Amino acid sequence: MRGHSLVVVLAVSLSPSACASRAVSDPRDAARAYGDAASRGDAGALYAMMSAGSRRDRSHDDVTRMLLDERPELAEQGAALSQPGARVTATARLRYADGEEAALDLRDGRYWVTAAGALPGGGRTPGEALEQLRRVLARRSYAGLMRVLSPATRAAIENDVRTFVDGLNEPETLPVQVTGDSALVPVPGGHQVKLKRESGIWRVDDFD
Repeated sequence: MRGHSLVVVLAVSLSPSACASRAVSDPRDAARAYGDAASRGDAGALYAMMSAGSRRDRSHDDVTRMLLDERPELAEQGAALSQPGARVTATARLRYADGEEAALDLRDGRYWVTAAGALPGGGRTPGEALEQLRRVLARRSYAGLMRVLSPATRAAIENDVRTFVDGLNEPETLPVQVTGDSALVPVPGGHQVKLKRESGIWRVDDFD
């Protein structure tokens, strides 16, 4: 860490009203408290600052053993946090009841949205991009799916959909090739639709 600023990332859990209407405490206070506890080798204080998820993964005894094994490194880290050049970056993930998430960054005492389901998609890491893909597929959201795709892929899909829709403008005029309870319908633009009849009702079985 010598010669470099230490970046501390604080993970914060927020409710929708908290990020929308209230200022939050300075994350540097938490960073300083962590640095002080690390310098002292105070396992109790460090454990008290851990999130519920971290406590599930690591017990108080685990933290105590870590301090015994890594006391010099933690003391150095604590000292680095008190240096004038130390920089604190706080981020948060806001999860709504429907499973949607928004990513927020702390600036000037308030959290600001940096990514959300209604905003242009993509992720700062491959894992974030895959998580966005999982969420939009789970919601069966066509609009959400379009946001997470690359511009070239999105344009190709939208073009295919557009030609498919145009080809279906007058469905009653399309040639229908019926074979028993199955049917194949060629659609202008190079598409086709496969239909299947079940209990007297025709349904779309496949299309491309």
